[in-house]
Amino acid sequence: MMGSISRPVTEFCLDVYNKLNRNAEDTNIVFSPMSISVALALVHLGAKNNTAVQIEKVLHVREAAGRTSLGSDLESAAPDTESERSQERQPSLSQCNKDGDLNHKEFQTLLLQLQNLGERYVLNLANNLFIQQGFELQQKFLMCTKELYGAMLQTVDFHGAVEAARIKINSWVESETQGKIKELFAPGVIDAHALLVLVNVIYFKASWEHKFEEQKTVERDFRLNQNEKKPVQMMYQKGPFKLGYIEEMGAQVLELPYAQKSLSMIILLPGDMADGSTSGLEQIESTMTYENLMLWASSEHMFETTVEVYLPRFKLEGTFNLNEVLQEMGMTDIFTESKADLSAMSFAKSLVLSNVIHKTYVEVNEEGTVAAAGTGAVIVRRSLPLTEVFMADHPFLFFIRHNPSNTILFFGKLCSP
Repeated sequence: MMGSISRPVTEFCLDVYNKLNRNAEDTNIVFSPMSISVALALVHLGAKNNTAVQIEKVLHVREAAGRTSLGSDLESAAPDTESERSQERQPSLSQCNKDGDLNHKEFQTLLLQLQNLGERYVLNLANNLFIQQGFELQQKFLMCTKELYGAMLQTVDFHGAVEAARIKINSWVESETQGKIKELFAPGVIDAHALLVLVNVIYFKASWEHKFEEQKTVERDFRLNQNEKKPVQMMYQKGPFKLGYIEEMGAQVLELPYAQKSLSMIILLPGDMADGSTSGLEQIESTMTYENLMLWASSEHMFETTVEVYLPRFKLEGTFNLNEVLQEMGMTDIFTESKADLSAMSFAKSLVLSNVIHKTYVEVNEEGTVAAAGTGAVIVRRSLPLTEVFMADHPFLFFIRHNPSNTILFFGKLCSP
């Protein structure tokens, strides 16, 4: 039953995007709703009572639990005392998954699928909790986070040696992202009062199913807004692609599959407004609900046709401290010392979550995502009938979707390649 995680992740995605986008008029945005959801699910394992309920609400899994009976197979009738006693000695997976409306098993299943995408993909998703030394952790929590999420928990000394802690975290991140993310935490970012820092990184690299030929990449203008342009390396290819229209706003939707079609990049390209402005982007953003997003990018809504695709090369990195965003979304108790209940994680009464840091790295080029140099040759355009043109030469939204589960792994806005 894989589809059921897709909705909560998408709903969460739109919430986060709208918050990050508030003061990001001409700024690129990229983040991984799937990766952040997994990180919060990990923290949920250590949370109890209202602290746990707030995480469930933010992740939209409470609604999901109402829609389908998640995890009902794990909660069979009450076990007799004998087996209950043996369970205490050896926590089993169902025990890792029993409280609240968050189905950890589903996240685990999806993670396993994503770790086995094949050799033409690199998808590295890593979560780590760094905790102030001296806090004793619950064995069950340690076991479940490792078993379900492969997460490692490390003790550091924020209080006595914050710089050493920062270096330790940064080098862990660098090794998890193949050296792409060098300094997640700049000096001074981590507070010496920190107790628990959740670090979540995702690194993605894949090949297109149909590569762009390098010699067809030429310099073209990208219209940043009504008045400004900048030259970009514009890739080009012509071939059969799935294309859709959002009639109401004259926007185009293109699906670019990665190798073996297990993942696709979906691009939502606003139409040109009559006045030449690009505020079509805001039109899409304001009508972007879960239902609409699913509809616009559904195979029923798109048709396969010959498309001339113009897409800029781009490389996006997003680093966010999500504390404020999550608090605004309703996860307040976990950051507040008098209210946080992390008693499933640690015996300590005073444990609060200090920081949630998320970093995403996505690169798009001819191969898919591995950069290579090439000189541009001129494209001679012959007008052919029945060819659609998809010209991504102005700001657009994109997301990368895991097709088997219909889950959004990355979501972003490209305003300036």
